[in-house]
Amino acid sequence: QVQLVESGGGLVQPGGSLRLSCVVSGITFNRYAMSWYRQAPGKEREFVAVISSAGGYANYADSVKARFTISRDNAKNTVYLQMNSLKPDDTAVYYCKAASHVGAIDGYWGQGTQVTVSS
Repeated sequence: QVQLVESGGGLVQPGGSLRLSCVVSGITFNRYAMSWYRQAPGKEREFVAVISSAGGYANYADSVKARFTISRDNAKNTVYLQMNSLKPDDTAVYYCKAASHVGAIDGYWGQGTQVTVSS
């Protein structure tokens, strides 16, 4: 069974930082592109970042570009999202997704981790 388990969420003040992790099992991790998405209450789930299977390519939503960094450690079957300069608008449940390649519309999802940015 494929499992993606996010962690690292929590409450942080505006301007603060968090590092999310997603540990993946049940797939050959280094064959999958990994993405982060987020969903705020009452809003659609939106793309945040993606990284290719070997880590050589990454892309970000404009809203997080220059503030967030996606990375992966294929030896640990883990993808990370370093979030800096956090804003209240970053408040959302953050989800990890595994897909067969960058741009794939199908894939596997984690259950999410809550990030709250508030004073």
